[in-house]
Amino acid sequence: MKRVLDKVDEKILEELSRNARLAHNDIALKVNLSRNAVRLRIERLERDGYIRGYTIIKGMPSSDVGPINALIFVYRQDRMRDSEVVRSAGAMPEVIACNVMSGDLDIVLTVQAMNADRIHRIWSEISALPGVLNTVTSFVLSSTK
Repeated sequence: MKRVLDKVDEKILEELSRNARLAHNDIALKVNLSRNAVRLRIERLERDGYIRGYTIIKGMPSSDVGPINALIFVYRQDRMRDSEVVRSAGAMPEVIACNVMSGDLDIVLTVQAMNADRIHRIWSEISALPGVLNTVTSFVLSSTK
């Protein structure tokens, strides 16, 4: 069971929300506690789940939180005999679906990653596989279901 936050805990969280790099001593001056008392409170806030993890975000900050999806359409040189592309794509954790298609398409990969750079790296790996003739990548703009 989470403890109810007091005003000092709320002020510590507010200060860390503004600047997560604040030193314990700087926070202590703002909340009228000792540096050690602030450290102990922050440790408790972490244990209680009010502070969950510390994250580094590379690139441009975004207001959208969560994974992005893309479809990578893969065309193989010999679609009937080359299963290495399917095996390699299936081994990538970001590939959440690998569908071998009939008709004009060969393989459709559904990729889910935290940023476009990661999807670009996956595309690079897929397009460099032996037997891949061509690829087309489309980012999902919205999803209704």
